[in-house]
Amino acid sequence: MSARIRNVRLLAGAGLALGLACGSAGSPGPGGGLSPAASLGEQIFKDTSLSASGLQSCATCHVAEAGHGSDNDLPAQLGGAALNLQGTRQSPTIRYLATNTGFHYDAEGTPTGGFFWDGRAETLADQAAGPFLNPLEMAMPSKAAVVAKLAAAPYAAAFRAAFGDAIFTDVEQAYRCMTLALQHYQREDRDFQPFSSKFDAFLRGGVRLTDAEARGMALFNDPQKGNCASCHPSSGPRPLFTDFTYDALGVPRNPALSANADPAYFDLGLGARPEIARPDLYGAFKVPTLRNVALRKALFHNGRFTSLTDAVTFYVQRDTHPEKWYPTAPDGTVMKFDDLPAKYHGNVNVKEVPYNRLPGQAPALTDAEVDDVVAFLKTLTDGYTR
Repeated sequence: MSARIRNVRLLAGAGLALGLACGSAGSPGPGGGLSPAASLGEQIFKDTSLSASGLQSCATCHVAEAGHGSDNDLPAQLGGAALNLQGTRQSPTIRYLATNTGFHYDAEGTPTGGFFWDGRAETLADQAAGPFLNPLEMAMPSKAAVVAKLAAAPYAAAFRAAFGDAIFTDVEQAYRCMTLALQHYQREDRDFQPFSSKFDAFLRGGVRLTDAEARGMALFNDPQKGNCASCHPSSGPRPLFTDFTYDALGVPRNPALSANADPAYFDLGLGARPEIARPDLYGAFKVPTLRNVALRKALFHNGRFTSLTDAVTFYVQRDTHPEKWYPTAPDGTVMKFDDLPAKYHGNVNVKEVPYNRLPGQAPALTDAEVDDVVAFLKTLTDGYTR
């Protein structure tokens, strides 16, 4: 039995145990609608009372109209009791995660799966458990404090009906059922996987791409040009545009991120997890889905780019024109990969197209071709209507 299969089976077992512990509230509702648990999850997702500020909910940083990501260009969202503390990473989109797996290494040792930018959560429920207690996010002081808020919420009676009359007397169980309800909501509500973009309509044969969009798609898939599909697969009837793996891209340091005021601070991605004992992975972050990427106003884990055109151009010019993206030392040396300690620079992907270039060489894409790729990426935005 492979390590991956063991991992998946363990997760499946854990999910079953969790489901039984929190009752059968995950059964579909009347007419195939949301289950009672998912319906509760929706209310919890939008409940600002579950934050120390009383002003922040899950929906604040995962805005439906923004593809369930942030709807502003801040490098990281503000949280805390006074909403004046900045996080350290972009709020990742939580759309199209229903089929993601727990973190594991595949047969070739490639890190895959997991939730958050560093994959530290094993399930959607695990991911949902974190922000309530994160002092830089919803900043609640304890699980008991969250459960007390749940017990006072307008949906408390429905929570008891779903999980038992005594549910609020067991803090750990109530907190666990809350996260399971959020998981049900994200798995059951079609808004989290609508597949309603122009590209989906194109795959169904209902619409044609414009010339620019079609050229962009070809460049996106071409292994000698954009090569984007190598990590963001576009094939199949409902491609997710992510392979759920990790990559070190050497994204430039973002001076707008408060944590970066400390020159000794570095976000090592997978290396930020103490149990990851592979320094060759330090600096690698999760490959996000590109669905709805045109709605993002800050891109990459540190929000370094606020323009999709700049982000795509960075991919193809990072190595041919590094002076455009990185600061220059007093001696004129370009400080490439300045958001990683020098000892991890070797982890940055410099072998695959379009990164396999040297200064002075032509980028893999011209400016006009970058525009075409951006035109294609815009077809991945949900909610397309003719």
